[in-house]
Amino acid sequence: MKDEMVYIRMRHRVQATISQNVKIGDLAQIVANDDVRQLVSVIPIHQVIKEDKKLIVIDVMKVIKAINEKYPNFEVQTMGVAQTIIEVFIKKKSIKPVYFIAVWLLLFIGAGLAVMNFHEDVSMQEVHQKLYEIITGEENPKPLLLQIPYSIGLGLGMILFFNHLFKKRINEEPSPLEVEMFNYQQALDHYVSVHENSESETKINDH
Repeated sequence: MKDEMVYIRMRHRVQATISQNVKIGDLAQIVANDDVRQLVSVIPIHQVIKEDKKLIVIDVMKVIKAINEKYPNFEVQTMGVAQTIIEVFIKKKSIKPVYFIAVWLLLFIGAGLAVMNFHEDVSMQEVHQKLYEIITGEENPKPLLLQIPYSIGLGLGMILFFNHLFKKRINEEPSPLEVEMFNYQQALDHYVSVHENSESETKINDH
């Protein structure tokens, strides 16, 4: 039989559960004719067990080896990233309401103190007093006419900055926090991939 061409692109990150038998179709996008694609997609790659860590790195070389062992007449071409990270999903117990309220209060009070300390550092009250005097020509130790709109605007500004109102997204653009979390996740995935590869090479050299 003539060689069948199979194109593989590893996915960056996928999720799996304990005892799941992860197949190539779960880890990669496969381009080939329908019959070949179905054959390749069901080839098992890794059985997730309890002893596995939360993150498992599958290298594309393991995928190529599995295909060649099963179907030697298939020619494999790879594109994209060289590893897929499997995130093992472990069902967590629901948090008790009392803990949720405690954490919420802690974050709320901490955020409030941070805003208050910032305003104290920059003398925001004196700024409001000076602005009120400039606008109205009168001195007022508590210029609520400025402080109330400022407080409302501060809250609205935080909502716009984080681009979320509870679970509802305001627009399609990612918030700065989401961008930073994405960059952190990319750096973490890169570290895990490099660290896993170095460990694998060490094990091979030891043998």
